[in-house]
Amino acid sequence: MKRNFMFLGLCALLYLTGCTEKKEEKEEVVTYAVTSPLEIDTSFTKEYVSQIKSVRNIEIRALEKGYLQNIYVDEGQHVHAGQLLFRIRPNMLQAELLKAQAETKSAEIELENTKLLTDKNVVSKNELAMAKAKLQAANAETSMAKMHLGFTEIKAPFDGTIDRIPFKLGSVVDEGALLTSLSDNSQVFAYFNVSEPEYLSYQSAVKVKGQQEVNLLLANNELLKSKGKVEVIESEFNNETGNIAFRARFSNADNLLRNGETGKIQMVVPLKNAIVIPQKATYDIQDKTYVFVVDSKNKVHSRPITIASEIPDLYVISDGLAIGDKILLEGVQNVKDDDKITYKFQNPQEVIKQLRLKTE
Repeated sequence: MKRNFMFLGLCALLYLTGCTEKKEEKEEVVTYAVTSPLEIDTSFTKEYVSQIKSVRNIEIRALEKGYLQNIYVDEGQHVHAGQLLFRIRPNMLQAELLKAQAETKSAEIELENTKLLTDKNVVSKNELAMAKAKLQAANAETSMAKMHLGFTEIKAPFDGTIDRIPFKLGSVVDEGALLTSLSDNSQVFAYFNVSEPEYLSYQSAVKVKGQQEVNLLLANNELLKSKGKVEVIESEFNNETGNIAFRARFSNADNLLRNGETGKIQMVVPLKNAIVIPQKATYDIQDKTYVFVVDSKNKVHSRPITIASEIPDLYVISDGLAIGDKILLEGVQNVKDDDKITYKFQNPQEVIKQLRLKTE
């Protein structure tokens, strides 16, 4: 009997101890870090997909129909202005020039004879005028024949690099046939599109700091050694995209860049009165981004936000939050809507200092 009583007492003691430990575990409170959005002036480097174009790039086409008699250059060769590139077989055109020159000579002799007869009043002055007109027509035919014959020799209009040559020697080419392309790659243009807010910020910065330099990130993720300058902006925004095209010029002294390449422009975008929050305070559901806002009763509520730009460790917010809002900084994966929390507020400026953002 005594043993049974001792056994029951031991069980009761163990039960009370377990309940106490569970009660203490339930009473353990998690304190969350909370902060607020911060309004700052800053800047960040943004990348824009760009298309690279030569400062001059033209198509070289045949101006006359005929046989391709000579090809004086090779694909990829650098040529100089005035250098002979192709010759179209000129036999027929040479014959036409000889015929025109003979007719010119005949018209000159006829004019001389008419002048002598006019001086002796044998023929009228009208016949002299007709002879002069005949000579002018013959000279015009000769000039036309020379011009067409000149079209059979195709020369480079400027220094550049020859592209692919689709025809071979002896090929019959029609008038207007593409013989090759010529690119002046001494300098290149990089075209890229900028949004309206970034355009306005850029214009404000240019007024203060002048023309802006940009970098070009190549397809192999290496930066071009020389920096470029934004020098031309299109006159209109694209109604469908809301963007406007910029053009930057880069020196290409080592001829590394070619017409048609792609790259990424790296441009510093200034931000005035930007509302920023730490990226770690957000979470994504499908294609939307949310934060947890803490209300006056210490309850959290999810709220969608609109991200205008992304900075290292930070988001620039265009909609969804105000400066005075309190947002959950850490532990967004551990709470749900309407949870009541205990929190410790962290000054947003102190939070930002711990991140990589460069403020101005």
